Amino acid sequence: MEYNLYSKDSAYPCEVTIDEENGRYMIRKADTSGEIFNSAAELTSWIRSNWKETDFRSKKQYYYLMELLDEYEWEVESGQ
Repeated sequence: MEYNLYSKDSAYPCEVTIDEENGRYMIRKADTSGEIFNSAAELTSWIRSNWKETDFRSKKQYYYLMELLDEYEWEVESGQ
């Protein structure tokens, strides 16, 4: 899964990458720095702790990302 959403503070999008096949779990933040995680669970936890709807141009994009993360977590937990 790759997802982009636009921060109020940057011309470049924030990017979320969850790639189970290749073991890549990373984000690019508004300041274009990044974070790399050991698992999708760590990445999701970081996003929920550090990003808020008010950080982004579109609340809709933010909530859609949260839905995607919820669905992803459900699929992993249920083994689908």
